[in-house]
Amino acid sequence: MSPMQLEYFRQKLLGWRAELLADSNETLSSLQNESLAEPDLADRATRETDRAIELRTRDRERKLISKIDEALRRIDEGTYGYCEETQEPIALRRLEARPIATLSLEAQERHERMERTHRDD
Repeated sequence: MSPMQLEYFRQKLLGWRAELLADSNETLSSLQNESLAEPDLADRATRETDRAIELRTRDRERKLISKIDEALRRIDEGTYGYCEETQEPIALRRLEARPIATLSLEAQERHERMERTHRDD
């Protein structure tokens, strides 16, 4: 992968990370300012459910930020864009769609087939 392509993906990952962090900070701020003291039980239950969904979403995003950080580390180490299983280059179209990908499309499909096979046991 050329230095220009690596820089493109670095900027894409950094932008994605910044967006996720901004969303997280916004959620944290709204949770601190929001009160669950609703007089109506149905309204309170709805608000608690919304809060739980929001926190679950933020937890997923926290894990995603960790994967973004790993991808940035791989860029710095020179291993970004190579499949962890086969050491072959990952297609640029796959990286464009999923910049945190660590497996080539073929390796990912094999991995998913194995998961399905072992899950049924």
